[in-house]
Amino acid sequence: MVFIDESGDPGFKVARGSSAAFVVAMVAFADKQVAIDAQAAIKATATAHRVFPEFKFSKSRPEIRDLFFKTVAPFEFCVRAVVVEKERIHSGYLRSSKEAFYSFFVKSMLKFDNGLLKDAKVVIDGSGERIFKQELSAYLRRHTEKGAIKSVRFSDSQSDELVQLADMCTGAIARPYRDNRKDTDRWRRMIEAKIEDVWEFK
Repeated sequence: MVFIDESGDPGFKVARGSSAAFVVAMVAFADKQVAIDAQAAIKATATAHRVFPEFKFSKSRPEIRDLFFKTVAPFEFCVRAVVVEKERIHSGYLRSSKEAFYSFFVKSMLKFDNGLLKDAKVVIDGSGERIFKQELSAYLRRHTEKGAIKSVRFSDSQSDELVQLADMCTGAIARPYRDNRKDTDRWRRMIEAKIEDVWEFK
């Protein structure tokens, strides 16, 4: 089971508010029962500490981020990510099409998976238009190894704790690329043992 989310946006108008860096990450569970247990633990923590409507890295206080990563620490999963500093992108096509930009880097992350994906069920944070979701699903199947992906579906993060896990891990990895203040890698360090690879696009 694989859960995908992104941090930042695929736009290039940085002077007008677009993010200078875009990060997409996937959280993968080899064991379905471990995923179910992790989901239950996240839900129980949210209830006990009145986190509503969801865990979201960009909107969470530091102590809530600490709490979240301590909650998921006992569970066996791995994280792979792609970091794109947009000033490095020279392709006119990728710079002009948000959908193409997003699809290309999600595909790249899944394609260069170091053998991780085998008949995987992929769940992506459910933003975007229906037609784009259909196109992205087909695109990912077309551009990844045969047998790597069994299915692709989209899920609302507010109702899916494991998409929230993907959001939190993505945010932890992205934070040091956007904030040069002291200790910005604090949450990345909390998941360092789970990180298999962070590919910085060049």
